[in-house]
Amino acid sequence: MNSSLRLRLLTRADLAFADSVRALAGWNQTTDDWQRFLTIEPDGCFLAEWNGAPAGTATTTVYGPELAWIGMVLVHPEFRRRGIGRALLQCCIEYLRVRGVRCLKLDATPLGKKVYDDLGFKDEWTLTRWECAKCRPRPTVFDSRIRTWRNSDARGIDRLDSAVFGVPRSRILQVFAQQSRIALVLESQPGRFAGYGLIRAGSQALCLGPVVAGSADAGVRLVEALVAQNTGQMIFWDVPDQNDAAVKCAKEHGFTAQRTLTRMYLGQNSTPGDPQRQFALAGPETG
Repeated sequence: MNSSLRLRLLTRADLAFADSVRALAGWNQTTDDWQRFLTIEPDGCFLAEWNGAPAGTATTTVYGPELAWIGMVLVHPEFRRRGIGRALLQCCIEYLRVRGVRCLKLDATPLGKKVYDDLGFKDEWTLTRWECAKCRPRPTVFDSRIRTWRNSDARGIDRLDSAVFGVPRSRILQVFAQQSRIALVLESQPGRFAGYGLIRAGSQALCLGPVVAGSADAGVRLVEALVAQNTGQMIFWDVPDQNDAAVKCAKEHGFTAQRTLTRMYLGQNSTPGDPQRQFALAGPETG
């Protein structure tokens, strides 16, 4: 490692820098997101310093022994092309290997993909960020099966979500639900969940997701209900390109494609999940 470079744990005292470099990159996370990373994985979030000056960040989210996520790999423009991003990634990989995690994933921007390729990450599938400025959805029929998420729904939602995402992520879902502007569930019958969906605040736009459903009909209805309650707002929506129903829904509701990312993995991808039932992703930083 270059003697000018030092890696250490990210702390709450560093969050002003972390959020400033996030803003320079044009990403949509908020200070609440940074706080969540530190709360959930305090020993797995890192800061790079170059000659004592903060230069970059990276975070990890561990879902269990089968899967962890690497996110928020950011380098300040003044410190790029010095190997800082690669060093941060290697630090995350080493931390997660020591934790015994079998599969590491991330969502790669075109700018960072070559670094991930060189470190041995493999492509899994692609996703597209869709956006709608001042979104005004088409009229839809009220669906009595959709209601507000309750704390008592957690166990049933966890069963559905684990099957679709690939591993349990109940802790982070609870945080998302608490921080969401709107959190909805769709019941096929009382107590049986066909899907759920959230819409959260972002620094640039509302973040639609995650939305998980057992069928295309349930997924589309949840998306329409969430969008309908946020008319006139800028919305970002991350969709697996394999999910034809979600892509069609995005186009029909006036969303336009902003950028494409590649979901990548390192290690044994034994619990891949099902992108066909993921109608909106939580975000590139957590999957």
